[in-house]
Amino acid sequence: MTVKITWYGHACFLIETAKAKLLLDPFISGNPLSPVQADKVAPDYILVSHGHGDHLGDAVEIAKRTGATVVSNYEIQNWLVGQGIDNAHPLHIGGGFDFPWGRVKLTIAQHGSALPDGAYGGNPCGFLLYLEAKKIYHACDTGLFYDMKLIGEEGIDLAILPIGDNFTMGPDDALRAVKLIEPAQVVPVHYNTFDMIKQDAPAWALRVEQETSAQVTVMNPGDQITL
Repeated sequence: MTVKITWYGHACFLIETAKAKLLLDPFISGNPLSPVQADKVAPDYILVSHGHGDHLGDAVEIAKRTGATVVSNYEIQNWLVGQGIDNAHPLHIGGGFDFPWGRVKLTIAQHGSALPDGAYGGNPCGFLLYLEAKKIYHACDTGLFYDMKLIGEEGIDLAILPIGDNFTMGPDDALRAVKLIEPAQVVPVHYNTFDMIKQDAPAWALRVEQETSAQVTVMNPGDQITL
């Protein structure tokens, strides 16, 4: 079975399998690059990597409207329950869970995680997804860390990596991340949403393909790829 992956700009993705629709880091309202409106998406699950507003995004509103289950760390799960979310599944760093549609494991991420109202958001994370015999690593917001090599030992089919710099890895460190992970395919994210994180993604893709064996797909918001 195939896995369909649509980029909604910034770090937000819709991932579709035959069994479920997953919405990752649903920053849609307020995202100048988003090709969709928050009230038009209908995921079965929402995955939230950390508490910052450009990643938590519209999770509360979408979950209330659709009844989607929100998967996040334990602290964000508790906060979501306080926001009136009935379906929230807590995980934490290094832990995984087998859902009916596949497995999610939380990886470390070098970042912060305060929630929009100032509440404690626990540790930020990345996502390691096991879907339809494919392995997808969404690093989410992070700096470079050497344990990416361990993640790569899983045999990553697709790595989704930030390249925007300032708040996350920039192009140089993201290239080093590809060398550690050794994925088959890479998609750059978390760039060009705001002036502060402007980057030349095609130029970065050329560097990656010259220095590694990974294939890079530079997506435009609304583009879809299939694994």
